[in-house]
Amino acid sequence: MIKKVLIANRGEIALRVIRACHEMGLKTAVVYSTADRDSLHVRFADEAVCIGPPASRDSYLRPDRIIAAAEVTGADAIHPGYGFLAENAEFSAICADNDMKFIGASPDTINRMGDKALAKATMRAANVPVVPGSEGEINDMEEALAEAKNIGFPVMIKASAGGGGRGMRLCHEADQFPNLFRAAQNEAESGFGNPGVYLEKFVDSPRHVEIQVLGDGKGKVIHFGERECSIQRRHQKLLEESPSPVMTSELRAAMGQAAVQAGEAVNYEGAGTVEFLVDADRNFYFMEMNTRIQVEHPVTEEVTNSDLIEYQIRVAMGEDIQRSSVTDDEIRGHAIEFRVNAENPFRKFSPSPGTITAFHPPGGPGVRVDTHAYAGYVIPPHYDSMVAKLIVHGRTRDHAIRRGIRALDEFVVEGIQTTIPFHLQLLRNDRFRAGDFDTKFMDSFEFAPEPDA
Repeated sequence: MIKKVLIANRGEIALRVIRACHEMGLKTAVVYSTADRDSLHVRFADEAVCIGPPASRDSYLRPDRIIAAAEVTGADAIHPGYGFLAENAEFSAICADNDMKFIGASPDTINRMGDKALAKATMRAANVPVVPGSEGEINDMEEALAEAKNIGFPVMIKASAGGGGRGMRLCHEADQFPNLFRAAQNEAESGFGNPGVYLEKFVDSPRHVEIQVLGDGKGKVIHFGERECSIQRRHQKLLEESPSPVMTSELRAAMGQAAVQAGEAVNYEGAGTVEFLVDADRNFYFMEMNTRIQVEHPVTEEVTNSDLIEYQIRVAMGEDIQRSSVTDDEIRGHAIEFRVNAENPFRKFSPSPGTITAFHPPGGPGVRVDTHAYAGYVIPPHYDSMVAKLIVHGRTRDHAIRRGIRALDEFVVEGIQTTIPFHLQLLRNDRFRAGDFDTKFMDSFEFAPEPDA
């Protein structure tokens, strides 16, 4: 039985876990860097331990300091949130070695799904549709070129240990291949310490649709439907929604079953996400599995009336999953999440850290704000630039869009620049409102100039 959870993270996700724990009657402890001493997760946890200076490598990415904090506070479980050490197999193993429950996937699952080539091979064996491509890593350029010709151009060259678009190159023709192949390897080596790459057939104009899963580590895996994540900039998500505008009952059933098979293939424990590409003909292909809670999990919570963090913790306690996969009839209305970041959308989304001089979050029916920010809080330059997540829930997609416009108009953040103006323009875009978009939407999105410019 878990009695106290140490949260090895910061910001809004640390607060989100604190809330779930307190509602379950569990004590909480948090870690923080010196840059985060005034953060709300420090204030609202039962205990807080400073683990180092602002740089992540000297604080939030130090397993030894986090384990020491857990020991000092008497925590018997560690929740990693997302980012930092959430998908670090070594940290998951270290927690087990120190008799602390890691609230997340096993080291084996993290390793298998973290290696993109191995993940694809695992999915093939589980009869989950994958994009045609190489069977595993290819490190020899001549062998890779031959495989690319066999797959058929255009092809994607991807880092096996990659993510966020790093170590990725699109190749249209054979004569471009050697230079792009070496560039992908070099970037993979620099970014991940692993030069391994693999090849995939390029899927033109796909949508990015992911399925939320939950596994008990004892063989049972269920799903909670999908999230639409195609509005991206440089492979970073800007807005997510559920249900997906492209979804049909048949497609949801097929993708949900495929995601369950993916989880069963690795005996998944905890909350995770199986990400797919969906083409114009509604064919779908496995892309990757994220072995952690996602930033965008609230939209699933809103349309399924679920608490995914609580489910994570109960599974970690050894409880059986008491429910079945979500059906069409259980999906309530439509939810949209807006990532409000400390970035200037009028200046190519350049960072905008600094002191928030005024902060007034929106309210009213169907509005949820997950944030660690407040008036006087300093957004530090050392971490992710997220200020808040605004989630709106409506009866229909159109209702959710109108509610989103109203809530964004009410959201006051002064002292720094935020992405609120971008979201308002996006919601008024005809193509977005019609659900006519894919992962390349932002390449052609015309963002109006700054009003005072």
